[in-house]
Amino acid sequence: MQIRTGTARSGELEIHYEDMGDPNDPAVLLIMGLGAQLLLWRKGFCEKLINQGLRVIRFDNRDVGLSSKLTGHRAGAPLLPRMARSLAGLPSPAAYTLEDMADDAAALLDHLDIDRAHVVGGSMGGMIGQVFAARHHPRTKTLGVIFSSNNQAALPPPGPRQLAAILQRPKGSSRDEIVDNAVRVSRIIGSPGYPAPLDRLRTDAIEGFDRSYYPAGVGRHFAAILGSGSLRRYDRQITAPTVVIHGKADKLMRPSGGRAIARAIPGARLVLFDGMGHDLPEPLWDDIVGELKTTFAEAP
Repeated sequence: MQIRTGTARSGELEIHYEDMGDPNDPAVLLIMGLGAQLLLWRKGFCEKLINQGLRVIRFDNRDVGLSSKLTGHRAGAPLLPRMARSLAGLPSPAAYTLEDMADDAAALLDHLDIDRAHVVGGSMGGMIGQVFAARHHPRTKTLGVIFSSNNQAALPPPGPRQLAAILQRPKGSSRDEIVDNAVRVSRIIGSPGYPAPLDRLRTDAIEGFDRSYYPAGVGRHFAAILGSGSLRRYDRQITAPTVVIHGKADKLMRPSGGRAIARAIPGARLVLFDGMGHDLPEPLWDDIVGELKTTFAEAP
């Protein structure tokens, strides 16, 4: 599989991307989540989309991977008050917001001369996708939102163990300790019905560490989520055909988040998978791609 790599400009930032498949095929823009590099859209998953006759673009959000880092910018005020405001659907000050990150995605499409794309986001990427589909609705063919939320008021919070896992720092600073922590997090937030082999989790963690380890970006990504508040105002503006995919066993981003999105977006379709947590388990790839394909076919 040929992978075309490059860098797009979004203001003063550089957004690193990978572009796969036939450039003449309809484009799918994949947006990943909190502190996650483009690697989490696994090549095998991307290949399944390419085999459906699609051009696939995956990229590193700002502050992660090979994209620009905003070194020196603070994440914001103390975490607990910001989380309390978030549970009430209220925004908090942040170095940048989900709106800024959605505009990064639009700048990437500009760079690639893509007028319209199917937009698929996972976790925080699903939040960015919601904002994108509202702010850039002429450019959104369809929207796919996977294990995400719209952060409306009074939604159940993340499970304490799962939230602590993503916020807790590794016990040490060595490569092995950081990789071990990444494996631990993956096991805690992953799919209990489809547990990934430990050796694969470790291989993936090593790949991510060796490519780019930048924990400061995680805090600013989390601040961006808290900084945007409830996304219901954007959901009501979305006109693109939308599918919301969520795991029933997701305790980090609970299924109530997916249900809230599906209720708020006019005509959205909700798909829930048994045993799926906060990841993309390989045994479900065909099912997930199938659900996305069904929605892609609804594009006007």
